[in-house]
Amino acid sequence: MPHPPSRSVLRRPQLWIGTGLIAAVVSMLFALLYVGGNVNPRGNLRDLPVALVNADAGADAGGRHVALGEQVVAGIRKAAENDKSIDWQVVSREEADKRLGSGKVFGALVIPQDFSATVTALGAPQPPQGKQPAPPTLSVLTNQSAGSIGSSMSSQAAQKAAHAASAQIGQELLKQAAAQKAQLPPAAQLKLADPVTVTVADGHPLGARSAMGLSAFYYALVLVVCGMLGANLVNSQVDTALGYLHTDFGPFRKREPVQHTSRVRTLAIGMTLMLGLSLVMGSLVEAATVGILDMDASHLGHLWLYSVATIAVVGIGSLALFAAFGTPGMLLATVVFVAMAVPSSGATVPLQALPGFFRGLSEFEPLRQITEGMRSLLYYGAQADAGLTRAWTSLGVALAAALAFGFAVTAFYDRRGLHRIPRPETETGTPAAPATAESATA
Repeated sequence: MPHPPSRSVLRRPQLWIGTGLIAAVVSMLFALLYVGGNVNPRGNLRDLPVALVNADAGADAGGRHVALGEQVVAGIRKAAENDKSIDWQVVSREEADKRLGSGKVFGALVIPQDFSATVTALGAPQPPQGKQPAPPTLSVLTNQSAGSIGSSMSSQAAQKAAHAASAQIGQELLKQAAAQKAQLPPAAQLKLADPVTVTVADGHPLGARSAMGLSAFYYALVLVVCGMLGANLVNSQVDTALGYLHTDFGPFRKREPVQHTSRVRTLAIGMTLMLGLSLVMGSLVEAATVGILDMDASHLGHLWLYSVATIAVVGIGSLALFAAFGTPGMLLATVVFVAMAVPSSGATVPLQALPGFFRGLSEFEPLRQITEGMRSLLYYGAQADAGLTRAWTSLGVALAAALAFGFAVTAFYDRRGLHRIPRPETETGTPAAPATAESATA
C-alpha cells in the first residue's frame, strides 16, 4: 500500500516559531550586550584611576617661598569635586611607576621637581644676558598595558588638567607683569598666558609585538573559545562513541552500538577527555602565538600552565551546562562565556567606563579574570597582585562550581530514572511502553 506523501517540514508552524524565537532572542541579546556595554563610555565613566605626582621642590621669589606644584594639585582636586569621572591618586613618583607597572592606574600626571623654579623664572624682570629661562613642563604618562581606551581617556584627562593649570598660572604671571609695569611684546604675552609645556610619554612601555596592549585580551579570548569549541567537540564525540549519535562521512553514515551508561559516567568521560584535549590545545595556542607569530611574552612555563588550565576550566564548565540542560546548554554556554563576558571583561573599554550592569557582571564573568591574569603574565612580569592571584583563584572556584553542579544534576537525573539511553524494548523491536520522561529524554 503506497504511503501518502509526507507533509513538507517547512509547513510545520512549530519549526518556524521555535527557530524564529531562538534567533530573535539570540540576536537581541547579543546586540544589547555587545553594543550596550560600549555605546557610551564617556557618559558612563566613573573613577578612572590616574596617578598625580607632585615632585615640585618649590622656589623662592619676591622674598617668599612658592610651591606651585601644590597649587596645581589643589586646582585638580577642586575640579574633581564636580567631576567624578577621574579618580586622581596623589602618590610619589616611585609609587606611580609601581602602579603603572602593575596596571593599577591608566596613566599619570607628573609635576617635576623644578616646576616652581621654572615658572618663577618667567616672571623675573630681566633674565640673565643671553640666557632664556627654560619653559616649565608637566608630563603626562600613558599606560597602554592597562587598556588602550582607558589609557587614552586618562591621557586626555591629564592633558586637560595640565592645560587648565597652565592657563591659571599664566593669568598670575600676566598680573605680575602688569604690576611691574613691564612692556611685553605680543609674543611674550602669549607665552606668559600659556607658559607650561605639556609632554606625553609612555609610562610603562610595551614591546612592539604586543598588539598595543591588546594581546592579553586576544590571547584570553582564544583560550575561552578553545574551551567552548573543545567542549562541543568532546560532547559530540562521546555521544557518538556511546551510540547516541550517528557519524556522517559524506554520503556514508556510521553508528556505534548503544552503550547503557549513566549520565554521571558520561559526564566523567567527557571531562576526562576535555582535560587531555586541554593539554594539546593549550600547547598549540602558545606555540602558534609565541613560536610562530613571535608575540611578546615571558614566563613561558607559567603561560603554558595558565593556558591549559583556562581551556580545561572553560571546557569542563561548558560540559556541565550541556549535561544539565542538553541542547539549550550550548546556547547558555555561549551567553555566559562570550555574550556577557566580552563586554564586561574590561579589556577594550575599561570597567570604569561601563554601565553599572556590566560592572556587576565583571565581578564573576570569567573573561575579565582570565584577561587580568594574562596581562600580568605578558606585561607585568607575572606579579601576583597585578591580577594573577585573582585569576588563579577564580579558575579554582569556577572549576569546583562546575564539578559540583554538573555531577549533582546528572546524579539527580540518574536517581529519577531520566536516562539518555533508549529502553531495551525499543532496541529489540518489542513495542515500547507509553512515553515517559525517560523515553522522551532519550
